[in-house]
Amino acid sequence: MKKVKIGIIGYGNMGVSHVDHVMDGKVPGMELGAVCDIDVDRRDALVKKYPNIPVFENYEDLYKSGLCDTVLIAVPHYDHPTMAIKAFEYGLNVIVEKPAGVYTKQVKEMNEAAKKSDKLFGIMYNQRTNPVYQKLRKMVQSGELGHIKRITWIITDWYRPQAYHDSSTWRSTWKTEGGGALINQNPHQLDLWQWMFGVPDRIFAKVSFGKYYDIEVEDDVMAYFEYDNGTTGEYITSTGEAPGTNRLEIACDMGKIVIENNRMTFKRNVISEREHNKINTEPFDTPECWNCEIPVSFSGGEQHIGIMKNFTAALLEGKELLAKGEEGINGLTISNSIHLSAWTGETIDVKNFPDDKYYELLQEKIKNSTVVKKVNKVVADTTGTY
Repeated sequence: MKKVKIGIIGYGNMGVSHVDHVMDGKVPGMELGAVCDIDVDRRDALVKKYPNIPVFENYEDLYKSGLCDTVLIAVPHYDHPTMAIKAFEYGLNVIVEKPAGVYTKQVKEMNEAAKKSDKLFGIMYNQRTNPVYQKLRKMVQSGELGHIKRITWIITDWYRPQAYHDSSTWRSTWKTEGGGALINQNPHQLDLWQWMFGVPDRIFAKVSFGKYYDIEVEDDVMAYFEYDNGTTGEYITSTGEAPGTNRLEIACDMGKIVIENNRMTFKRNVISEREHNKINTEPFDTPECWNCEIPVSFSGGEQHIGIMKNFTAALLEGKELLAKGEEGINGLTISNSIHLSAWTGETIDVKNFPDDKYYELLQEKIKNSTVVKKVNKVVADTTGTY
């Protein structure tokens, strides 16, 4: 293989960006083979912009065409696993947009199909390219922070007004989107959480559905995470706060790390708090603490382009994938656990997540939906976007 020939399924907001990135030569070693979209206006827009690119209405027709060896699936969430499984059957490499799917049972089927194939499977977790989060992950894995006591992430800068929810018929319903803030805006943060700290063992959550907007899905979330090693976590998110906050705080034996405004600060203890506690004899004495500047780029990384570059390098040069598709189940399990806890009032055993129970309750939500959306402008949106 000299070049990766990619087909992009879904020419919506994210699909347009992906097409432009490839066509503008921002992904060396990758060329655009074809595009698929069910909406005629979007297909016409593509033909007008890129008249030499083959366009399909049906994704299976693109799969059969032989024009591509890889597909990037950027369609509504429920369809990610279905289209990925079919792509593996046609012998294609696959990148899926976030989230991996809507419910764990569905995503496990996709992961099994990927395992049975010999094809490369990636997911568009572009936040993994951010040097700040990469640096924090290395610090956690190296053990230099000591035991992590508490993790708090306040991520409320996802403000989305009613006009956003009304902008497309597929948004903000159980039937068509499968959730709200957790399934649309937050998959990146939930992935980063598990990527840096691991999947929690237990989750308890309080969630508001349609608190700020005329929608049936969640727009305000407070979740409490527990780990068997004693680490606790708080995850707070909302689409109804303006201005919002994006602040990640990690309290550990060696001090405290804060990431905010894409910058990392480290208040580093000279000795660990646990060691200080053993040797200290003064009632109010605290460990000596230094304000340390962490040498890390604050650029935000290459984001979507970086994921596509990495995937291309993995295919052409055998490099390791930064975002493996199979790992999409981890963040989704956290998301599903938060939903399930809110629906049942129970603390959820995440490591033994009840896939069938979640699926059954989700089907009830879909069946009993009573929200009538006031759509100001119907958009045939075929991609999962922020």
